Amino acid sequence: MKRYTNFEEIDQDLKYLRLKSKIDMEELKLGVNNTRETFKDTFSPVNLIANTLASVIKRAFVMKVIDKLVGSSLSKK
Repeated sequence: MKRYTNFEEIDQDLKYLRLKSKIDMEELKLGVNNTRETFKDTFSPVNLIANTLASVIKRAFVMKVIDKLVGSSLSKK
């Protein structure tokens, strides 16, 4: 625990703590705003459609590759 020798030291620490509290509050607000923006971007209709289409295309491609691999290995036997 810090020991104070005069009121000026107390006032200085109080000013510091108030400023630190304000900075922490602003950082918290920024974090909430960034999270809100990220959420809006992630779940926008355009992103949802694009992600769904990309997933469908990837699955179709993988299935086609697997079919060719399995089909070619079956035809060799």
